[in-house]
Amino acid sequence: MVFGLGDKQMYKCWATKLSLMSSKPHRIPPFAGTGAVAKKSRHMTVSAADSEHNPMREAFSEYTSYLNNLNDKRERVVKASRDITMNSKKVIFQVHRISKHNKDAVIEQAEKDLSMVLNQHISRLVKELQGTDFWKLRHAYSPGVQEYVEAATFCNFCKTGVLLDLNAINASLISLSDPTVEPLKINVLDYFLGVADLTGELMRLAIGRISDGELDFAIKICMFVREIYRELMLIAPKMDNSSDMKTKMDTMLQSVMKIENACFSVHVRGSEYIPLRDPEDTTFSLLGVPNTE
Repeated sequence: MVFGLGDKQMYKCWATKLSLMSSKPHRIPPFAGTGAVAKKSRHMTVSAADSEHNPMREAFSEYTSYLNNLNDKRERVVKASRDITMNSKKVIFQVHRISKHNKDAVIEQAEKDLSMVLNQHISRLVKELQGTDFWKLRHAYSPGVQEYVEAATFCNFCKTGVLLDLNAINASLISLSDPTVEPLKINVLDYFLGVADLTGELMRLAIGRISDGELDFAIKICMFVREIYRELMLIAPKMDNSSDMKTKMDTMLQSVMKIENACFSVHVRGSEYIPLRDPEDTTFSLLGVPNTE
């Protein structure tokens, strides 16, 4: 092969480059398990003096502590709410035992149980929430508060025949709070939700009183539940975040209809209705003839 002068110089240059590349050792990438040391990741380091006086670090540490304390408080509030719910249901079951023969005894025992719920469980809830922004934890204690409102209004209706208002319930919570901080108050939404649940218990009570022959008491319950439904129908559409209220309004309407149908059936078919016999009445007979020995 014959090269020109320029070609010879170019050939020498390429030959020199190839010789240098062949003499340079090739780097083989490390495989797993060969003991090769992995490349260390870079970390930001802050001196001790900067970490002690860094306002951003101090603010983040305080916010972390606040969230941890809030989560712990939420767990305790949920536990207190469950205890309030369970014991309030016991009060409701106690009131359902009421009749014209044992009204005073049942109401007295129900009031004692309700006072125990207030002093033991609701007081624990008040101590957890006082001095804090308790609106942030409303969803944690709302179920228990609604159940307590239902039990308190149920007991008060069976005793006095009227609805226990929100101001009276909140007034009973003032004595449980520290006077130096803002007292816990049940908000209007939780009160209305508890009253909506009350209508379901009144429906069960009315059906039971009809079966025991207390038609007048059942009619009084019917008028009372109908009035509650009428008032809440005017308020519920104007309430914010009232999805739960709208659902309970449908259930309330069903309770009103059940009470009305039961009372109407007894009123229309009154001639076929036979009240239960008093255990001490020996003159009652299915044939209309007094029992004789």
